[in-house]
Amino acid sequence: MSETKGQGVNRLPMYRNECSFEGYNAAILMKETAKIRKLITKRGTIEMLIPLCCSAQPIRYKEFRKLLKGFSSKTLARRLKELEEGKILVRLAYNEIPPRVEYRLTPKGQELVESVINLMQWMRKWSKS
Repeated sequence: MSETKGQGVNRLPMYRNECSFEGYNAAILMKETAKIRKLITKRGTIEMLIPLCCSAQPIRYKEFRKLLKGFSSKTLARRLKELEEGKILVRLAYNEIPPRVEYRLTPKGQELVESVINLMQWMRKWSKS
């Protein structure tokens, strides 16, 4: 099937026609977002954000350990540190025995979690089909 001039060759249909990147240079977009995409797509990052989607309260380290059974303590600690360095989470350590460490979202992290919530809603909707 051939396309005639002006019929939108290689265009994807957009839901509600709301693509805010239409006409944007994809290579520039990839370069601008490389650092945060690398962090978000690392193994375990999305899984670590899901508990934060489900609660407005800080999440304790031991809760992450309980929920993320397939992750080593080393991987979990490294990913939490990377999220903290990326200003997605803030780490709160309390001078108690036993030690208590909690993680809260930053405003930047809150925006990310709102996006993850939308993604989770999409996954729940389409995982049934």
